[in-house]
Amino acid sequence: MTGLMVQGAGSNVGKSMLVAGLCRAARARGLRVAPFKPQNMSNNAAVTADGGEIGRAQALQALACGLEPLSDMNPVLLKPESETGAQVIVQGKRLSVAQAGEYQTLKPRLMGAVLESYRRLRAAHDLVLVEGAGSPAEVNLRAGDIANMGFARAADVPVVLVGDIDRGGVIAQLVGTQAVIDPDDAALIAGFVINKFRGAPRLFEEGYRWIEARTGWSGFGVLPWFTEAWRLPAEDALDIDAPRRAAGLHVVCLRLSRIANFDDLDPLAQEPGLRLTMLPAGQPLPGDTDLLILPGTKSTRGDLAFLRAQGWDVDIAAHVRRGGHVLGICGGYQMLGNRVADPDGLEGAPGCDPGLGLLDVETVMSPDKRLSRVSACHVASGAQLNGYEIHLGRTDGPDRARPFALVAGQPEGAINDTGRVQGSYLHGMFTDDAFRRVWLAGFGVATDTGYGARVEKTLDALAAHLEEHLDVERLLALAR
Repeated sequence: MTGLMVQGAGSNVGKSMLVAGLCRAARARGLRVAPFKPQNMSNNAAVTADGGEIGRAQALQALACGLEPLSDMNPVLLKPESETGAQVIVQGKRLSVAQAGEYQTLKPRLMGAVLESYRRLRAAHDLVLVEGAGSPAEVNLRAGDIANMGFARAADVPVVLVGDIDRGGVIAQLVGTQAVIDPDDAALIAGFVINKFRGAPRLFEEGYRWIEARTGWSGFGVLPWFTEAWRLPAEDALDIDAPRRAAGLHVVCLRLSRIANFDDLDPLAQEPGLRLTMLPAGQPLPGDTDLLILPGTKSTRGDLAFLRAQGWDVDIAAHVRRGGHVLGICGGYQMLGNRVADPDGLEGAPGCDPGLGLLDVETVMSPDKRLSRVSACHVASGAQLNGYEIHLGRTDGPDRARPFALVAGQPEGAINDTGRVQGSYLHGMFTDDAFRRVWLAGFGVATDTGYGARVEKTLDALAAHLEEHLDVERLLALAR
């Protein structure tokens, strides 16, 4: 065994979840298994054990394998900063900012790094499970491709194609993919999986057999909708809605246009004593909001403008006047200050914008990117917590005299004189059960939820779900 690649007949068909489940199933068989995604596009990143950053989905897949996340698991990460431009991360480190057209010319140069990372993982493991990006049917992107068939051909990895029946047209998704891709690419596809089925799978038997007959590919099963998927960290901003609850502490998070590391909120979404609202653009801040969270963003000044365009700046000011609480995390912390300056144009055009003025601090963007795992002490409670930092910019000002936490004995974050407006650069703080328990107790919410244990249990349930409905043994046997 060496490698097997899961590609999708479209975006968001469930590739990441399927790979995570296969990782856990392979691990249960005693295999040394690792995840790999040649190219990912996400602002939801994880800090790796070797000091880099990768997509959050690959960090979850590493957990499913029982591994620490490493930069090699996602050697090219694109972090969108605008509608047409993205920060390019290669083997965990920031390379450049590229516009869409520029990146197309850059891709062929990145294949060497992609194959280098894959070969290191392959040498150290029995099996590498590879996740594609988007779809191989995007034939306009085939030249220089490093994410789908370009990689599969270069690394000689067999492919399983996943179709999403929930969105409709799954027969056309799969048969159409075969029709439009290069015949030599199609020859690498060993079979298909139907994902996100609702209802009785026997009702699709005729369609399933028709796909097999029309394509010549083997079917590996019909996978029903996995209802516990919401308990796992999400990577796509389209997947961050929390379960609806009618009562409890009302926590509202603004869904910014470049929202980043929004899995900070996942542990809160699972707390029965609160209700979490991810507020979309165009909607006012609910009047019963108890705690407002300004999340991380890949473009602080850009999302400040977006926030103001929604009228949220007025809503936030009114919320604070009513005695409401505000927590800004990373970019959200920067927004709470008096101004955000970007003299070198690191996140867009050079310039300076006024912040919300709720914390007496100022931020200056600087090219030295902070990227590290940290242990900290929450000043107000004395609770220890583990998290990570991943940001550009330095923040300072009088309110830093009231820090949110201490990191290696040094002040981190800021709190205003009322104590109701707080900011911190620490991502991942709520995954720490002890800190989350103490922090929520300050709002009168009792919790005994073990977030990490619940994620592990859900990964086990996902693997069992795959074992029940797919021919996992035959799938894993494809690897070469």
